Order: sequence, then structure tokens, then C-alpha cells
Amino acid sequence: MKNKTSSNRITGLFDRLKAEKKKGFIAFVTAGDPDIGTTKKIIRELENSGADMIELGIPFSDPMADGPTIQASYERAVKGGVHLTDVLKLVADVRKQSETPLVLFGYYNPIFSYGLKKFAKDAAASGADGVLIVDLPPEEAGELKTELDKNGVDLIFLLTPTSDDSRIRLVASKASGFIYFVSVAGVTGARSSVAGDLHANIRRVRKHTKLPLGVGFGISTPKQAKEVCRSADAAVVGSAIVSVIARNKGPRLIKELGSFVSGIKRGI
Repeated sequence: MKNKTSSNRITGLFDRLKAEKKKGFIAFVTAGDPDIGTTKKIIRELENSGADMIELGIPFSDPMADGPTIQASYERAVKGGVHLTDVLKLVADVRKQSETPLVLFGYYNPIFSYGLKKFAKDAAASGADGVLIVDLPPEEAGELKTELDKNGVDLIFLLTPTSDDSRIRLVASKASGFIYFVSVAGVTGARSSVAGDLHANIRRVRKHTKLPLGVGFGISTPKQAKEVCRSADAAVVGSAIVSVIARNKGPRLIKELGSFVSGIKRGI
């Protein structure tokens, strides 16, 4: 069944932000860390505290693009027995009460094992709006893109500071929803400052695409989020949020998370 509203949520969000002359806040959390039930509460708190879009990490045993903070969260979720099917059920459950755009963020192996046609269909049926696979380059993404396109789900690609103009054009020709620009080379994780060449790199990307640009990797403070959004359409915060979740439990977790997220939102 084609999800008619799927890609419209992401496009609609960026259209609204542009009309209001605002910038977006994309929050990342690992599904199932510390457990699926708590993740549902976390998603609700992220929305209430100002997140405009949520990336849900699909737990994987070998998250090579991620730093130690998110690697540890994946490890906890995998140990808890969380699989792709559980993540899709979570999305469907959240979607009953929420219209916030949801992006499935992960690695290709679990999706390939699940079956590309089945994954695209089930992702759309659950209410997912987009998919971002960190280890699937655009040259090899044709089959999955075809299936996601059929089901109205955006396929989001990464660009990095080392992407040359030909690479940028390739990604721009295949991406939908938005493009995720990695602010620094390396793995995910909090950094002390924003890369000095970030704004020049964003200008370079904008020469080749009209898609919105979300910038992530290393953003952990309101000041950094504000600086990123001088050029970007949205700031993506992941490791810093996952750290808050790892340090807290129970009602304290939700309280501390809400405080941190609302602070980032004020910065943006």
C-alpha cells in the first residue's frame, strides 16, 4: 500500500520552515535504547521539546560510521533483542499520535536481509517518511531507490567535506527529501567547535541542488546549532542526545532530555 503522506511530511516541514524564515532541528535516537517502550516516550519528549524531525537509528552490530557513543547505544539495543521489525512496529505505533517526520537511519545489511521490496513496502505502511543508509552509496542504491519511490518514501544521501562537484551532482540527482551534509570527516560524536569551512562547503553544495540541507556530526551545544543554521536548513543532533539517554534513567531521563533538547531548539 502506498503511503500517500510519507514524503510530503519532510517536504512540508521544510516548506513551512522556509515560509516562516526558521531553521529545523533534527534529533537522532537509537530505537530500543534502553528499550522500545522508553524510546516511544523519548520520541514524544523530543517532539514536545522542539524537535522538528526525528531520525530513528536501526540497531546494528557493526556501526562503522558511528563514534563510541552511538556504537554503545546500538550495542545496548542489539543486546536487548531489538530488530528491524521492532523498529517498524515502533514507527507505526508513534504514527498513531504524531505527524512529525520520521527517518529510518541505519546500515544496509539489516535492510538487505529483510528484503528491499518488503522493506520499502513495510516502511511506508508503518508511516516512515525517509530512509538514510550510511554505507549505501548512490551508485549502488538504484534497486532500493526504485522500491522506495514506488512507496512514496524519501531516500536521503550523505555528502561530506571531501565530496567533489561530480559527487555532489550525483547525490543531488538521486536524493529526495533533503541532503544530509556531514560537517566533519570521520565518525559521529560531539565536537568542541563547528568546522571552519562549513559555510563555504554548504554554499558549494547549494550550487547543485535546491533540496534542503541538514547538517550533522559533532553538534552538541545550542551555540553550535545556531552557527550551523546560519547556512544550513536544519541542524542534526545525535550523539549528544544519546549521551543524555545513557546517563539517565526513568523520569529523570525524560526531564533531562527535555531540558537539553529545548536548549538546542532555542539556539536554533
